[in-house]
Order: sequence, then C-alpha cells, then structure tokens
Amino acid sequence: MRLNLTAQSLPVYEALSSAVRLNIMNLLAERPMNIKELAEALGLSSAIMTMHVRKLEGAGLVSSEMAPGRNGLQKICSLAVDSIEIVIPRKKKDELKCHRTEIPVGHYSDFMIEPTCGLATVNHIIGSFDDPRHFWDQERINAGVLWFGKGFIEYKIPNFLLSSQRPEELVITMEIASEAPDTNNNWPSDITFTFNGVNLGYWTSPGDYGDSRGKYTPSWWHNKTNQYGLLKKLRITREGTFMDGLKLSDITLDDVGILDKQWTFKLSVEDDAVHVGGLTLFGKGFGNYNDHLLFELYYS
Repeated sequence: MRLNLTAQSLPVYEALSSAVRLNIMNLLAERPMNIKELAEALGLSSAIMTMHVRKLEGAGLVSSEMAPGRNGLQKICSLAVDSIEIVIPRKKKDELKCHRTEIPVGHYSDFMIEPTCGLATVNHIIGSFDDPRHFWDQERINAGVLWFGKGFIEYKIPNFLLSSQRPEELVITMEIASEAPDTNNNWPSDITFTFNGVNLGYWTSPGDYGDSRGKYTPSWWHNKTNQYGLLKKLRITREGTFMDGLKLSDITLDDVGILDKQWTFKLSVEDDAVHVGGLTLFGKGFGNYNDHLLFELYYS
C-alpha cells in the first residue's frame, strides 16, 4: 500500500491509530481468523471486534469473506496488505541543492582492457594505438578521449555530502559511443554501468560515430577515427536507475552506498554481452560537448 500526506490517506492513518487494531493486524499476520477468535484473543466482545474490523476493512487493510462454520456462516478475516509505504513530498529538482564534481576522462583509477584501444590529449596520441600499457602513461591524466574494444575502466569520485543533507538523485553525464575499427555509425555495443560494486544495468550504444567531425575535435585528429559520441545522462534515484528517462533497473540510491565518502564508477563492455562493440569516452577538447565526466548529487 502506498500512502501520501493528503486527506485521501487519512482512513488508513485513522485505522492504525488504535492499539486494538494494531493487535488485530498482528494476529492476522500469523493466520486468517474469524471474529469470535479475534474477540477471544483480545478479550473483547464480538460486537466491539466487528466494529474494529469494519474500520480496518474500510481502510483496505483487512479483507473478509463468509465461510461455513460449526454454527452456520462465519466471517473469516485476513490481512489485505503486506507492506505500507508513506511517500513524503520532496522539493522539485530546481529547488534542490547540488554537489557537482567533474572528472577528466584520463583520471581513471583502474582498468582492464583489450584492443582496439588508445587515448589522446588535445595535442597528440599517448603512446601508440592498440597497446593497453600506455593507459598507465603519466600523460594519461591529460587525456581528452579514450577507447577500447572490451573490458572496463573505473573512476574514483569524492562525495562531499554532509550528514545533515539528504541525497535525492545522482546524475552522471558523459559523452559516450561504441568503438569500431576506424568508425561505424551502425556498431551496437552493450555498455554496463557499475556504482560502488552494484550493477546498475546496461545501455546499448548505437555506433562509433565518424560521419562528420566532432565540434571540438582537434584539427590534427584523423577523419577515420572516433569523432563524437552521444550525450547521455545516467540517473540513480529513489525509484530506480534511468538512462535519459528509460529505466535500466530497480537499483535505487539506497542500494548503492550513496553515503560513502568515496564512490567508484565503472564502465565496461562484458565478455558475455550480446553486443561486444567497445566503448569510447569523450572529454574536454574532443567530441561535440567539450565536457569532463560530470557527477551531480542533488540533495535536500
């Protein structure tokens, strides 16, 4: 049962505001019982018990049916709900405050990848193509784009939430695409997102885009190499996890350790994915949006 703070929910609150009726519900949680059994268990008359049961029935908390008994028909009562949720109104998102953290794409903390792969600053390629060892190059922190065919890349993010602040929604914004040899706008890839070790679900990237140059892609960047991605917003809320409004899973803020002082965010292309089409991340100086990875924690 889902309640709110409107008059529509008052019958339930009124029904629960009685110790007798709470005891009735506790008894019915064990097994269905008739009016006489309930009355005897609580030391009340059948007439008084009938009044209490009607109150619970009117609130939708108890259901009853007539059944044959030793002395004729008897009223058998059962619980009609197994849980009750009270939804407290929240401020609209534009009224909430926000902790905003930008993470450059090269500031990853761990990876395990397979070619094709590479990364680059706005001035040059780091190392050489298709050699994962260069992902530990000291220049990686300046990378504005990276790509790999399979595996994962992981980021650590500080959480500046105070104990007096209640998290309401985490929004992760990224420019992302698949990774094909050269480029291919029709190259699907199932990209899985993991937060603090919890699998949030996956999104299928349609392709690795190269039909036109990225708006911020450097002039020296080859035309047959990844040009831009799609701007995607991954949202973890109290109702579930969503990608641009499409629900990926039932994982909520409470499931992912959102109060931890440090978060871990992983993007991966798994071995057993239906579409193993790689991953490309665009940051400042590349693609169409010129932004780092962005983490926005909205709170009240």
